[in-house]
Amino acid sequence: MTAGEGNILSWQGNPPYTPIPTPTPKKKRGKKVLKTFFVVILVGALISALGVIVAYNAIQIPSANAAYEKETSFVYYRGGKDELGRYIADSQDRDSLPYEEIPQLMRDAAVAAEDRTFWDNSGIDVKGIMRAVVNNNTGGAQSGASTITQQYVKNLYLTQERTYTRKVKEAIISLKISRQKSKEDILAGYLNTIYFGRGAYGVEAASNAYFGKPAADINLREAAALAAILNDPNDLDPSNGEEAVAELDGRYRYVINSMVKMDMVDPAEGEKAKESLPKFKKPRSDSRYGGQKGHALKMVRDELLRLKDEQGTPLVSEDEINGGGLRITTTLTKKTMKTAEEAVEDVRPEDKKAFDPGNEKDELHVGAATVDVKSGALRGFYGGQDYLDSQINWASTGAMAGSAMKAFTMAAALKSGYSLKDSWNGNSPMEFPGVSVRNSGQSAADPYGHSYGSSVSSLQAMEDSINTAFVEMSDSLPNGSKDVYDMALAAGLPPEKADAKHPGIGMTTRDFSPEDFLLTLGKNRTSPINMANAYATIANGGTHNDVHVVSKVVDADGTVIYERDDKGSGKRAMDEEVAADTSYSLQQVVSSGTGQAASAVVQPAAGKTGTATNADDEVSSAWFVGYTPQLATAVAYTRGDGDDALDGWLDTFFGADYPADTWVAIMGPLTDELEREEFPPPAWLDGDAPEEGHAPYVPPAPDPEPTKEPEPTKKPEPSKEPEPTPTPTPTPTPPPTTDPPDPELPTTGPSDPDETDDGGPPNPPGPRRDG
Repeated sequence: MTAGEGNILSWQGNPPYTPIPTPTPKKKRGKKVLKTFFVVILVGALISALGVIVAYNAIQIPSANAAYEKETSFVYYRGGKDELGRYIADSQDRDSLPYEEIPQLMRDAAVAAEDRTFWDNSGIDVKGIMRAVVNNNTGGAQSGASTITQQYVKNLYLTQERTYTRKVKEAIISLKISRQKSKEDILAGYLNTIYFGRGAYGVEAASNAYFGKPAADINLREAAALAAILNDPNDLDPSNGEEAVAELDGRYRYVINSMVKMDMVDPAEGEKAKESLPKFKKPRSDSRYGGQKGHALKMVRDELLRLKDEQGTPLVSEDEINGGGLRITTTLTKKTMKTAEEAVEDVRPEDKKAFDPGNEKDELHVGAATVDVKSGALRGFYGGQDYLDSQINWASTGAMAGSAMKAFTMAAALKSGYSLKDSWNGNSPMEFPGVSVRNSGQSAADPYGHSYGSSVSSLQAMEDSINTAFVEMSDSLPNGSKDVYDMALAAGLPPEKADAKHPGIGMTTRDFSPEDFLLTLGKNRTSPINMANAYATIANGGTHNDVHVVSKVVDADGTVIYERDDKGSGKRAMDEEVAADTSYSLQQVVSSGTGQAASAVVQPAAGKTGTATNADDEVSSAWFVGYTPQLATAVAYTRGDGDDALDGWLDTFFGADYPADTWVAIMGPLTDELEREEFPPPAWLDGDAPEEGHAPYVPPAPDPEPTKEPEPTKKPEPSKEPEPTPTPTPTPTPPPTTDPPDPELPTTGPSDPDETDDGGPPNPPGPRRDG
């Protein structure tokens, strides 16, 4: 066998040899780019590491409190000269405790709530930072990834500015602090400086503010509640209402669950603690908040915390309000605030003026608000009892709206093609799907409500506030009550869940649903502030401006960080012609209907009375909402928690009485010196009605007189029987605007009750829904 043959045999049974191809220039370039990329990453990492080292050595820990000194923030009336009040710096209410005196339960709760890795981390949470960066740059939930150490550093050493530079300083100082201080000292410093709300800084002040006891005496529930509240003191204070309590309960459960997971609390003990929140004491009021001032400062604070920049970032924080040296100018005027308070005190009955904190059910509450028609600026309000006695602001809390909602039904009807002359059934009662509707005015003669006839015009329906006519009107809209809902929403009533498009002030509009068949009668609860603003939209020719109380904010350096154009930049809520005709119908209420008391002001006026009944068929609220061309004011009278009976308790409960008189006492002094303005004339719209059968009623012409035959002239006249006079077809005559007084009704009010849905003694058995 030759050498060549051997070589051949050696390949038998094996795959043929394939030489490795020489890399192409393209693949060589790819490898080169990849190497370059890794080199760049490595160099970048080294530079970053070097930068961190340089920054770590360059950034020094500042002196404690050097950048934490707080300045009082001042609040001014409109114009920025007269002081309304101030938010005092936090240093006044802090009582620091050494670590050993802070209860273990409080230490554990804070760690479980704010930083589970506290005892192990180096002062910063790298994973948390990366997660926050990803979330904040991909549209996820915004988060700051701050550890307890970082929060402590921010509060004690740094400012509240929202910049990456500050965050870098915060992280580096946190690393240094972790090296220089023990975890115990850091946690104690944090719990002695963090803000818990109610003006309380530190756990000792917080324990006294919320539970009336020193921190040493708090239990598991109380410790967990405080740890939950410090996450967002403004929104989680239980004194802020049901929504705040619900939010607090969720955060409270999270804290308890975290403590169980970290073996700080026995599971059985944790489950028992989650059964209920602890009992909180009422907020301790400061004399600086006495009278209506406290209500005003609370309202201003709430709006400041809602303000955001173009990116949706809050403009100011709670800390900046309390001690950032801000200068805040409001839309409120001293004259309007004083006039509203004096008007309520002058008009409300003498026997209902004293406030008894232990007998809230027998308290009469009056809420009133005045809004600038052309801008939506809140000029003044009356929130009820002295803020030191009660923190509930009835100008921003309110009650069931009653027949004040009929204005939006009228506007919706005009928009859909009906006219002021179109006719509706005014008889009482009337049966609708699943519900019987009655008018008020019941007496022995009309136990089921006053009937106005089968054909009443839209104008008369508004003038006399005829329930049955308005329910038929609402039912005849293309989308029924949804059209009323949409009109009220566009005019300014905020929805149940307020948003940036419908902010309002104070409470949202509760029980406010487009599915409510009887929405026009006003079971929904809304506030005088928002109702005044919604009526201002009608007065403003259909252009809506968001109601607001803050007009300008200047920071401690003199930089304007927020300014609102008080001239208004409104949105079209309804056509100008629709607004003109709606306004004309409301003018008739004042000139010849249920709201004649309002005609006492010197300016042209329009408005609507309103009452509503609770689930027990008792009158629980009385309203008058009205406006001149310059100002809109709403007044609401309620009792107890807003649902307790006025009839049988108040001598007269009609909107035409106390509420209308209070409205006049407010609007008279405010408009007396204003230049007279006139409302635009009605447009008398008459579009294509979406439903037949509501055209204006035209009575038939009477039969002609019979022609007599000539009588003989020579014969003596026989004695004639009396000739019957032809009876013309009766022409329906509109009922008088006032009924004779019912013996069962109060005689101190107008002879016609406030309105068709307003008042009267309890109805006979049967479903009833008053406005």
